[in-house]
Amino acid sequence: MALPWAVNVRAANSPAGQSHTDSPLPKDPGAESYAKRCAICHGDLREGNLPGFPPLLGISHRMSNDKIADLIHVGKGRMPGFPAVKDTELSELLHFLTTGESATTAAGISASGSTLSQAGAQLFQQNCAFCHGRDAMGGETGPDLTQSRLVRKDRTGDEIAKVIHEGRPDNKMPAFNFSEQETRGVIAFIRERQAEAVAHPGGRRGVSVEDLQTGNAAAGRRYFEGAGGCSNCHSPTGDLAGIASRHEGLELEQRMLYPENVKSAVKVTLPSGQTIAGTLAYRDEFTVALRDANGVYRSWPVKRVRYKVDAPVEAHVDLFPKYTDDDIHNLMAYLQTLR
Repeated sequence: MALPWAVNVRAANSPAGQSHTDSPLPKDPGAESYAKRCAICHGDLREGNLPGFPPLLGISHRMSNDKIADLIHVGKGRMPGFPAVKDTELSELLHFLTTGESATTAAGISASGSTLSQAGAQLFQQNCAFCHGRDAMGGETGPDLTQSRLVRKDRTGDEIAKVIHEGRPDNKMPAFNFSEQETRGVIAFIRERQAEAVAHPGGRRGVSVEDLQTGNAAAGRRYFEGAGGCSNCHSPTGDLAGIASRHEGLELEQRMLYPENVKSAVKVTLPSGQTIAGTLAYRDEFTVALRDANGVYRSWPVKRVRYKVDAPVEAHVDLFPKYTDDDIHNLMAYLQTLR
């Protein structure tokens, strides 16, 4: 039952002619800017839309305000730039993005487990799931952490923490500004997911290392040195020394079959007869370009020069129609001995 004096107190503290319940809530201009420009992809609550668009909750853990502003202005990948967002609107949007970052429940993950791992699950969903999947078993661009050799071998969590804090720029993984407690929570969540994957091996989405250990290493070495022609470009004591310590499982096999980011060499002959060599930087039907030994970018119209490209990756492509299943398994078995 309502008390008359309580109503009178509320009325007395409200502007004349306006009840307390009719008072409009103050609007957040940063939230309005977000709703107008960002929510369609990143969600009304900044929760993200995986696998296409990452959560923006917790973005200050991985990016400074300056970097967030650059991303807003320039865009990245599938995200367009918003160069018109400047001055007051930019400040308001940055404030909205980097404050009030309350953690959300980890979608699709059980609430069971320790309080530490639950807190880690929330941070993981905000910062890591876009690449590594909500369950840490691999996503659009990141590997399955439940199968990670680092996770399996690092009993103390120190090495995992180092990767979290420093990132892996060569693999496009950013560094994260987590506190020690937050880092421990993320590691606890990853450990929990790893234990779950071990307990239910049939539920994994990836390829286990053991699945790719069915070949004959001796036969693989013969193929490497003979029919495969691999030794023409590679050496087990040179560029491939220790490769099985750096890569394993599906990652190693993918590098064997589909090497990425392999630089091609090019030699350009000018009309004067002068030759210029370097690393191929660009080529289409109109232009050929290289970076010389000093890192200088140089380009020419293809109709004015002659050029020859040495593309090592083409040797791998040429092997595709020649490989048998045994060749691939045996070669993989041999590469796994190069530690």
